[in-house]
Amino acid sequence: MDQFPDFMRNKANAIDPRFQSRGIEGYVYDGADGSQIAHWTCRRDGVSKEHRHEYDEYLVVVDGRYTLVFGGKKMTLRAGQEYLIPRGVPHSGEFVVTTRTIHAFGGERAERMK
Repeated sequence: MDQFPDFMRNKANAIDPRFQSRGIEGYVYDGADGSQIAHWTCRRDGVSKEHRHEYDEYLVVVDGRYTLVFGGKKMTLRAGQEYLIPRGVPHSGEFVVTTRTIHAFGGERAERMK
């Protein structure tokens, strides 16, 4: 597969561009406990600016390559690799076109388009 299935790309779950990096397409799903799961497809090479969360973040790379940056050190994840980012840790990322990732957040990370 080279993209997420249609049911996972339902416009009702599309993430507002203010809550994601430029050049990516994302969708979000809410858990009953306030957690969220989101998935993103990178439509171009790009970066996510440094940020931190008040909750843990788990990510898995489905396709392509995503490079996590912590304190100036880089760790590249490829398809099938996963990582847990603990709450409060400043991090950023670098992604390449066609990369697809799935993220689980221990809190609310994104809002849908209105």
